[in-house]
Amino acid sequence: MKAVLYRGARHLGIEERDAQPPGRGQVRIAVAYTGICGTDLHIFHGDMDARVGAPAIIGHEMSGRIAAVGEGVTGWSVGRAVTVMPTRSCGRCPACRRGHSHICHAMDFLGIDSPGAMQSFWNVPAELVLPLPEELPLDHAALVEPVAVAVHDVRRANVSADQQVVVVGGGPVGVLIAVVAARQGARVLLVEPDPVRRAVAGELGIDAVDPTASDVVALVNDRTGGAGADVAFEVSGSAAGVGTAVDVLTTRGRLVLVAIHPQPRPVDLHRFFWRELELLGTRLYQRDDMVEAIRLVASGAIPVRRLISRVEPVEAVGAAFEALESGGVMKVLVDLREEAR
Repeated sequence: MKAVLYRGARHLGIEERDAQPPGRGQVRIAVAYTGICGTDLHIFHGDMDARVGAPAIIGHEMSGRIAAVGEGVTGWSVGRAVTVMPTRSCGRCPACRRGHSHICHAMDFLGIDSPGAMQSFWNVPAELVLPLPEELPLDHAALVEPVAVAVHDVRRANVSADQQVVVVGGGPVGVLIAVVAARQGARVLLVEPDPVRRAVAGELGIDAVDPTASDVVALVNDRTGGAGADVAFEVSGSAAGVGTAVDVLTTRGRLVLVAIHPQPRPVDLHRFFWRELELLGTRLYQRDDMVEAIRLVASGAIPVRRLISRVEPVEAVGAAFEALESGGVMKVLVDLREEAR
């Protein structure tokens, strides 16, 4: 089998390994596709070396089929199409005891804290595996995890029909948040400078605007009779994006922080005071978010195929990462299927 190893900043290697049998309570998955996300890109750049010990197998957005079942595992059969919820909580910390296991204080995030999906065969705990409808193409299914992020974020924001929502940042997660919010009946405006990403959003029925060519605050005020947006999602990860997300909000509006900011950002706290704004953090997802994401993708309610810009063979994984960091693309998948080689 092939495994992609992160060896240090901007250094990926491909190693031939023997597939290991699943341990007790595990299943072995023949991985079909693994998506590359912003977190993977942070790892690739060396920004997470304090957490990710090289060499490490990364990747957590995936789809595949069960190849073997370990001792003590029931309810799964070889050949079943599956995906993985790559978060394993401790069950004992304060967050877990309060029912918030997705923000466990001792989280094992597969693909970051332990071996991930960028390998031909992946042994994972059976309790983290979710079934996929057989009619769902496996390349589409590789986007279930980012859809779950969007589902969780929109739920966390308590988005409802007729609310004005602004999404700042039009990468895959930003576009998915916009689509999920629109399905809730919200009026959505996406703020994104990249024309390719704006075009993809437009194909999905999302109104998108270039912040370098438009006064976003004035546009939102015009659409809301001067009130402002009920909810703003900050997905850009930039200081300018934070400023825009705060400035567009109405009285008691909600700023939902989605992006991972690598450094502290200045925030207009006077505006928070003046308009009694709320700041909500969002992190990962819960199992019911994954289940809903599978339903949305399988039903075609979220047309994820339009988000897949490139599919690269595992041998070209370096090119896949470089394509994502160069911009002008949405989702890039790595094809790990043994039969594809």
